[in-house]
Amino acid sequence: MADIPFNVPELVGRELEYVGESMTSGHTSSGGPFSARAGAVLQEATGAEEVLLTTSCTTALELSAMLLDLGPDDTVVVPSFTFTSSALAFARQGAKILFCDIEPETLGIDPDHLATLLDDTVRAVVVVHYAGVACDMAGVRRVLADRPDVVVVEDAAHGLFGRYEGEPLGSLGRFASLSFHETKNFVCGEGGALLLNDRKDVERARILYDKGTDRQAFFLGQVDKYSWRDTGSSFGMSDTLAAYLLGQLEQAESIQARRRAVWEGYAEALAGPAEQLGLRLPVVPDECDPAYHLFHVLLPDAELRPRVMATMREQGIATTFHYVTLHDSAGGRRFAARPTECPVSSDVSSRLVRLPFFNSLSSGDVERVARELVAAVRMAG
Repeated sequence: MADIPFNVPELVGRELEYVGESMTSGHTSSGGPFSARAGAVLQEATGAEEVLLTTSCTTALELSAMLLDLGPDDTVVVPSFTFTSSALAFARQGAKILFCDIEPETLGIDPDHLATLLDDTVRAVVVVHYAGVACDMAGVRRVLADRPDVVVVEDAAHGLFGRYEGEPLGSLGRFASLSFHETKNFVCGEGGALLLNDRKDVERARILYDKGTDRQAFFLGQVDKYSWRDTGSSFGMSDTLAAYLLGQLEQAESIQARRRAVWEGYAEALAGPAEQLGLRLPVVPDECDPAYHLFHVLLPDAELRPRVMATMREQGIATTFHYVTLHDSAGGRRFAARPTECPVSSDVSSRLVRLPFFNSLSSGDVERVARELVAAVRMAG
């Protein structure tokens, strides 16, 4: 086992106290008091019209896809450099996928490539804020300026508490999804949320969220009984997990400060060696305030990566990579509307290494990881 692991989920506040309260309250299923409190924190942070806590970020994306009423004649543009959920949620609803390349700065969707993919079948564009750094939203908005019919869906799994030109990540599209998986900044084991940024989506979203019933309207006193109204599923997060999540969210300022210190520690320690060795460190444009989700390094040559990661492992340091591109995967080819070329995605995918990153990573360990990475790159080269 690595003595510096890649990730360590951490209890930071009143999580166990709140979980205990939930388990003895008589309401452990979705829609309880802790769900309301956690949702209120997220709503205040993002300005969303409505926050629906879900079992995962994947199910949040699936709910957004259901709200779009997609069919086999529709396509959704998705960056190739992302996790499978960003695409499969829409393929699951029957849509075809158009894979878009990323731009090399933020590793977010490339607006120029996006412009070449738009046609009359495109119903939505999924934007991913990689590592918690906003993608080029100005470019995306420019490309979509004359296509008001195309919906922007934010995959903000990395982005909670990040900002773009002062706007919270999660507020930049009609829908946005968040993740509270154990590898994220704020965790509850498994969990997510769908942010609704347009009031007109709220009523139907509540129905789809609640197994196709108008149960929420009943609890709000809008109907005298609830019944089956639409398609839907069981998307709601258990109130016990929401209790865990609330304990995390209450420590948001502390968590983000600690993660920023880790990120800045890596950036400072690697700045000089990066220039000497041809390493590419994360780029944060002036208009972006990052969420400090992860720290990655792009090696100068893809052939170095296996040797570098093996050497780090021998030194007791766990590293990993991110992502295998979707456009040339078996699933990507199966669900693609047509083949597309994504050379930047392929290049980045082959050279990227993620370093250990978690709240309690000490400054000494950050310095050690950076030192061993430099040594490993020199040895591999």
